[in-house]
Amino acid sequence: ILTARLTQACPINPRQRGFIRAVGCSENVKLLQLIVKHVKKEHKELGTVFMDIAKAFDTVCHQHIIMGLMQRGVDPHIIHLVGKMHKNIFTYIN
Repeated sequence: ILTARLTQACPINPRQRGFIRAVGCSENVKLLQLIVKHVKKEHKELGTVFMDIAKAFDTVCHQHIIMGLMQRGVDPHIIHLVGKMHKNIFTYIN
């Protein structure tokens, strides 16, 4: 429910593969292979950019996330739930 409501308020890029139900990155790899094959066949130039945004949420102030949701008009109950998910978070590795 939370994902559905946030997706309505904050649409994501259709190429995104993290945090969503998707095949994973294999679809993107296959797409890249097809593009490279086409470019070679047509003797065209191609530029690519790969971005690694691992740990992106570690660098974003959680208050900015809350403010962004408020600006998008997300239901206050959903904003409250998102805020609670970012409080007192700990990871233990055994």
